Formats: sequence, structure tokens, C-alpha cells
Amino acid sequence: MRLSLAPRQDACQYVASNRKGRMAVEPVSPRNQAVAAAETVALVLDEDSPLPETTADVEDLARRLRGHINRLGVLVPKEEPALRRAQQLGSAGVPDGYMPSRAHLVQLAEAAQELVATVEAHGTGSAMRQRGRRWRTPPINLLRGTFFAIAFACLVLAASVPRT
Repeated sequence: MRLSLAPRQDACQYVASNRKGRMAVEPVSPRNQAVAAAETVALVLDEDSPLPETTADVEDLARRLRGHINRLGVLVPKEEPALRRAQQLGSAGVPDGYMPSRAHLVQLAEAAQELVATVEAHGTGSAMRQRGRRWRTPPINLLRGTFFAIAFACLVLAASVPRT
């Protein structure tokens, strides 16, 4: 059984193309970030999951774990020891060799697992208060329709004023 290392899109993520053709992904909730990190950790630490076969698989898993550490790092206090340990492991490169690279991958997964536990223990209240409210940008067609409605209302108002 070979597990796929391709990134998986959750049903709650909204993916849309922007004007330049690139894909834009809206941020998912902190709970979903913790679940996604736990799934990636399970790919490495689960007893049923096989070891990565190639160095490209190891690099891909390490990159994904680093991304989870970066996203979860926003949700915990900066002075948290689990965050510092995870960031130190994430900043180190993957060593050469079969066993050292797999051992580093396991350490990185354990650090991410500690960070997930810390996020679940702390909750998301403090991080949401620090960030503030984010306003969703309206679609361009909504802006165009609003502008047209205002312009039409001004035209009707101007036409209804008596001429002198």
C-alpha cells in the first residue's frame, strides 16, 4: 500500500483563480490546520504507513511539515517551548543519507505533533484577538453592479430635477 503525497484539498477550502491565472486559497480555520497537520504527521509516525522510498518523498514530507509548523506557529504564543523546538528543527535542512534523513523526518513529525497538541490545548481565542477582523473582499461583479446602480440613481435624480 502506497500513500499519496499529493496535497489534498479539504472541502472547506475555497479555491479560485485570480486574474493572473494562479490559484488562490483562502486560509482554513485553525481547527482544520491542526487536523491537516495531524494527517501529515500520521503519514510519518503511523505504524501502518511505510517509510518514504526516495529522497524526493522525504523532501516533500519535510516541506509539508515545515509548512504546517509555520501555519500553526501563528496560533500559539511566541514563548512556547514546543514552537521554538519545532522552528529550530524546521529551519535545519534534511541531512544526507538514508537513516539520518528518515530520523530527521521523524523528529520533525514529532515536533509538529507537539505543536498540534499545544494548539488544541491553547485554543484559538488569543490568536484571533491578535489578528483582528479580516474583511472579505467582494467579487468584482458586485462592485460593478453597485457602481452601475449608483450611477443610474444619479441619472434618474438629475433627470427628475425641473429645468429652469
